[in-house]
Amino acid sequence: MSEHVDIDKQVRVYFLVFGALMVCTLITVGAAALDVSMPVAITIGLFIASIKASLVACFFMHLIDEKRVIYLALGLTVALFVVLLALPILTSFTDQVGDFERVEAPAPH
Repeated sequence: MSEHVDIDKQVRVYFLVFGALMVCTLITVGAAALDVSMPVAITIGLFIASIKASLVACFFMHLIDEKRVIYLALGLTVALFVVLLALPILTSFTDQVGDFERVEAPAPH
């Protein structure tokens, strides 16, 4: 009988995660309608996608129950992903500040 209760609890968690993924998908569709610059739109999309990927990895791939080494590897991956997530915003500064001055190379003699 206790095995049946555990299975029902796991199925309930899967349905909750599925619902959260559907809500995130609706948020993604809504975010696509926002009138923002391309780097900001990419950043918003990547942020929502990272939430969805985290839910899938934690619950459907069962990484939430893994050992500490897995968490360290995932932490490093998240840190590097945050750096990549910031790149579109950092590159959009040229649109807001202006183009950097071009330096021409001297002609060969």
